[in-house]
Amino acid sequence: MDRIVIIPTYNEKENIAAIIDAVFSLEELFHILVIDDGSPDGTASIVKSLFPSYPGKLFLVERRGKLGLGTAYIHGFRWAIEKGYDFVFEMDADFSHNPKDLVRLFLAVKNGADVAVGSRYVPGGAVRNWPSNRIFISKGASLYTRLITWMKVKDPTAGFVCYKRAVLEAINFDNISFVGYAFQIEMKFASWKLGFKIVEVPITFIDRKYGTSKMNKGIIKEGILGVLKLRWESLFKNYRKRVHNIELTQSNPIIKEREFMHK
Repeated sequence: MDRIVIIPTYNEKENIAAIIDAVFSLEELFHILVIDDGSPDGTASIVKSLFPSYPGKLFLVERRGKLGLGTAYIHGFRWAIEKGYDFVFEMDADFSHNPKDLVRLFLAVKNGADVAVGSRYVPGGAVRNWPSNRIFISKGASLYTRLITWMKVKDPTAGFVCYKRAVLEAINFDNISFVGYAFQIEMKFASWKLGFKIVEVPITFIDRKYGTSKMNKGIIKEGILGVLKLRWESLFKNYRKRVHNIELTQSNPIIKEREFMHK
């Protein structure tokens, strides 16, 4: 199996069993890695109860305390690379991302993309059941990010993504700065700066039915200031060199080819 879906969780007991079952019901095969940040509602225990149903397919990492979305994904990326997965997916636990769209993201990277983004803001993409203020913030953040960074991704804050292994190996995770809202932006920015091809796949994003959103003012502030920091560093501090994992690049012909194309 070469495909792993990383699902970070914090208090997702209403959703986690259903999302796991939905992913494993797909005709295309995926493994799942749940990274739980010490959910007091027993999310991790529910995952463990499903191990007998999905032996060798479902994995769990338990962390102590709420350490942030970005650190959860980076932990998952490193885990997936170590285990030899070639296609690594990010997905929320709350069904805002339709598990069936995992197949469409996978086909996008199989057909030439290095990074496939499940996008709300390309033709065919949509948002359902979100309050108007959340739509305003999300669209505003996307426009703001594109204007400041010049990155052409129309949904840079999207959290439904597939990365080829080569992309993750090329990025020095120690120098990814952000852990919350801005993490998704920086991962796309780093991939773009390293010359990888990003393709946006239209999806319909549906607001969660159960549980509570993790969005807060601190996350929004990180996003606003983080985008400015990324732009500043890319102009004056050689961001591309700092975020580049040179050691792995030397032995990976795919990364070297993308570097050549980017120059």
